[in-house]
Amino acid sequence: MTSRTALIDTKGWIFLAALAVFCLAVPLLNLGVAEGSGLHLPTYLVSLFGKYLAFALLALSLDLVWGYCGILSLGHGAFFGLGGYAMGMYLMRQIGPRGVYGNPVLPDFMVFLNYKELPWYWLGFDNFAFAALMVLAVPGLLAFVFGWLAFRSRVTGVYLSIITQAMTFALMLAFFRNDMGLGGNNGLTDFKDILGFPVQAQGTRVALFVATGIALALGYLVARFMTVSAYGKILIAVRDAEPRTRFLGYRPEHYKTLAFTVSAMMAGVAGALYVPQVGIINPGEFAPTNSIEAVIWVAVGGRGTLVGAALGAVIVNYAKTVLTGAMPDAWLFALGALFVVVTLFLPKGIVGSLIERFGGRRARAKLPPEPAIAPKLAEEGQG
Repeated sequence: MTSRTALIDTKGWIFLAALAVFCLAVPLLNLGVAEGSGLHLPTYLVSLFGKYLAFALLALSLDLVWGYCGILSLGHGAFFGLGGYAMGMYLMRQIGPRGVYGNPVLPDFMVFLNYKELPWYWLGFDNFAFAALMVLAVPGLLAFVFGWLAFRSRVTGVYLSIITQAMTFALMLAFFRNDMGLGGNNGLTDFKDILGFPVQAQGTRVALFVATGIALALGYLVARFMTVSAYGKILIAVRDAEPRTRFLGYRPEHYKTLAFTVSAMMAGVAGALYVPQVGIINPGEFAPTNSIEAVIWVAVGGRGTLVGAALGAVIVNYAKTVLTGAMPDAWLFALGALFVVVTLFLPKGIVGSLIERFGGRRARAKLPPEPAIAPKLAEEGQG
């Protein structure tokens, strides 16, 4: 297997090694260093870093379909939000007796809204395994149905992007309704336990951070495997010349649907890991602006690089944390300026530009020296 088709290339090794070091260093500095020491990492920063890694997984999932399949999804926040709500429903069922209307007990917001019994779609969410299955199944099923209908109808380009944006906007409006039984405008919050451990405990926060890092590494390996295999080559062919690929006998809608479904499931996992670390999930996660922001993460890091998408998510969200703390009103202007600068000067993103620059140098260095044509011509002339 050549280096170009290896499951993990150089940048992949660097990414996984850096992620491993990060996931070891953060718990060590939080749990192994006494509070008050200059090296101690506060627990709130552990949760903040965990949120960054969840966003990196979301960006990775988006890059899988945008960078390698040409599907610009402006609705990936829908899958992220569905995964988050599935985890939030499990966490709400762990709160304990909050109502008075029988068994199973009702979440407190249902008691406030005078629900008499638990809605059928809440059943089973007291079991973590069932909730984890729903984290994958609900976003995956929605993506499969949406993709099958859209790709079979050969909807592409800006029309597909608009439809994905309409999908997440419709979900946002639906989840805002109190009669959905999902907390309405306030969403789901006030979580207590996860797998029997207090959500707010220092050790639990560290475990959630490490779990998010592991999920990001696995997500990268899954996406990398899909893109370097024969399936990935067909995906790229569909991205670059879909009519020609169809003419060769392939069914592009099948390849696109599979990639879109896997990507949605990865986004669902990112949402599920995000919720217990931030402590809330509400319909605002479905806002189209969140999905558009995820597109900017991928563009900044480097579309079609996987590693760049994850890096872009971390960089942009770190900048957001800093700027919203110092100048809250300036963040949206800074985000817009960042997108313009990247589009004009780094069209391939940070990692994509680095690969093009240094990869090109290595390729030129490996070229054989130019033949001495002039002396040969001189010799032939003398002959």
